[in-house]
Amino acid sequence: MLDIGPLELVTLVVLAVLIFGPDKLPKMIQDVSRTLRKIRQFSESAKEDIRSELGPEFKDFEFEDLNPKTFVRKHVLDKDELGLKEIRNGFDLKSEMSEVADAVHGRGAEQAPASGSAAPSSGSGPDLLKKRQSPAPGERPPFDSDAT
Repeated sequence: MLDIGPLELVTLVVLAVLIFGPDKLPKMIQDVSRTLRKIRQFSESAKEDIRSELGPEFKDFEFEDLNPKTFVRKHVLDKDELGLKEIRNGFDLKSEMSEVADAVHGRGAEQAPASGSAAPSSGSGPDLLKKRQSPAPGERPPFDSDAT
């Protein structure tokens, strides 16, 4: 809760002794501890009042769940109601890279004749393994808008 090291704690004790003096220090410690107990009791009674007003549907309600980090961890990441796994799998670069590597190494070309069709697989687009013909001497190369 508090990030106080041993050296800082000793410094606080020395400051308390210097400010309040050894005579008043025990009374001040009692007053501070009494105030902390009252604050804790007040916050616990406020939590119980809120739980009782919310009704029986929210008996398992915890105020720690209102922290955005715990809310996301509990409700979004555990359950996949929104289909996040499908979206994540749709952007799976490893499978796409393995397909490209297979095409470059010619593994995909060996599988095509085995399936019984000499044509390239449907929807695969142009054959990437085939070397393009160079344009004629007076002809301009094709324009690729994505390359600019």
